[in-house]
Amino acid sequence: MKIFLQFLGIILFVSCIDEKEVPTAVIEVDQKVIGKHIERLASDEFLGRKPFTVGETLAVNYLKDEFEKLGLSPGNGDSYFQDVPMVEITGTPSEHMIISGRNTEIKLDYLKDFVATTNKPVTDVGLEKSELVFAGYGVVAPEYDWNDYEGIDWKGKTAVVLINDPGFKSGDSTLFKGNEMTYYGRWTYKYEEAARQGAAGLIIIHDTEPASYGWNVIESGWTGARLTIESDLPLLEVESWISGESAQQIFDASAMKGQDYKSLSRNKDFKPTPLDLNVSVSVENNIKKDVSKNVVAMITGSEKKDEVIIYSAHWDHLGVGKAIDGDSIYNGAIDNASGTAGLLAIAEAFKKGETTKRSILFIALTGEEQGLLGSAFYAENPIFDPKKSVANINMDALASPGKMKDLTITGFGHSEMDEYAKEEALKQDRYIIPDPEAEKGYFFRSDHFNFAKIGIPALYASGTYEGFDKSIEEVKKLNTYYNINNYHQVSDEYNSETTNLSGVKLDLQLFYAIGLKLANDNYFPKWYDRSEFKAARE
Repeated sequence: MKIFLQFLGIILFVSCIDEKEVPTAVIEVDQKVIGKHIERLASDEFLGRKPFTVGETLAVNYLKDEFEKLGLSPGNGDSYFQDVPMVEITGTPSEHMIISGRNTEIKLDYLKDFVATTNKPVTDVGLEKSELVFAGYGVVAPEYDWNDYEGIDWKGKTAVVLINDPGFKSGDSTLFKGNEMTYYGRWTYKYEEAARQGAAGLIIIHDTEPASYGWNVIESGWTGARLTIESDLPLLEVESWISGESAQQIFDASAMKGQDYKSLSRNKDFKPTPLDLNVSVSVENNIKKDVSKNVVAMITGSEKKDEVIIYSAHWDHLGVGKAIDGDSIYNGAIDNASGTAGLLAIAEAFKKGETTKRSILFIALTGEEQGLLGSAFYAENPIFDPKKSVANINMDALASPGKMKDLTITGFGHSEMDEYAKEEALKQDRYIIPDPEAEKGYFFRSDHFNFAKIGIPALYASGTYEGFDKSIEEVKKLNTYYNINNYHQVSDEYNSETTNLSGVKLDLQLFYAIGLKLANDNYFPKWYDRSEFKAARE
């Protein structure tokens, strides 16, 4: 019934929109322009577009020059660049994490049982017999009347929390959002919240199903050099994961021995519980600081210059790395030369039309592959007032085997951007569907997420499910092949003879049409009541 009412609301909303006239003609997004820019950005010349390399210099200057050729103005005062100060931290954790107390000592092995790191740009950090407190899912969500940190002075203490959020596999669709992961389920949120609460450290318990990846991903993703942005936000001394087996060892030795800590954590009345154990672990850091760049360009509105529609895509990829069959350049054609080319193609379409009432901002973001860093920096240092930023349309990894019947919206149900997408999809004889794997939290894994965090309604969508001339099964097989063989591999390259861009063009045409409508309207799309981002807008 809820789904029916939501779609009924969409239909009624669309009917109201259709009564308005759009004063600016719709221009065709040029497919040849899309291909030209993908081919150039994904060429070996750009060396995989990694921040702090020659590849970055080539990529950001190329984008700046192309925006300038189109006649776009600088988007950051008199500059096409927004400097993004970053810190590269290469941490070496202690060989063991020691859990002590209650006449016991548990020695966890690095990588096998735990990983540990920090975003603090200091040479030595650590926890020395820091008191362990189990904090359920580590969630503070006023809209759900939920607070896993309540009643504890967290100074000097280390929280132990579960991954995902209370709704996952609860069998209760009204508990948070049921199986659909909310923002509160992401590991990034959990570290941020623990720091806000004043904790010294946080340990996340790994579990493959609610995390949506195995321990091997933790091992590979939490070792070596990591980039972060310089920030005034509170930071933990140590951010850590432990394996599920290690967690069970700890609980068996703790004051909660014999209790079903997972079930207890789903209860709204749960309160953080001291484990009567301590943790000791340290990290030695090698620190390097540098500055990367977001590229920002704009078309100034004729009437409401300070109200902006933001198009975003990340320009960066993985650079030069491990050679495979003699090829060491990770070109990132789909991820994300495609979205970056989309910025330029949509900008060109807008320049061919009449000037819109509101301004249009195009931002090519750095550091997405390192943790959405360019968009995180913009969110902390916005060039335009977030309350006057009408919406964000984000483009990441646009690829399809041809024109698609569907428009899959990642984060469907968060905001009225769904309705705008629905209206334009119908004009293309397409249908919209929610992300079929919403439990994996893909909404929180691309740059639109950081715009959402500061209250800007965001759309992240593309055709990924069913083609006009390819079945659901055929499309699924092709998507699976890409994820296994090309995603983050040297094989993510562009071939003008074999790459079909008709589906990419269809998506970009839809994104352009949505922006065009918003840019000539007075309305600000709203977050739905059930979205965790509504409060930030208000």
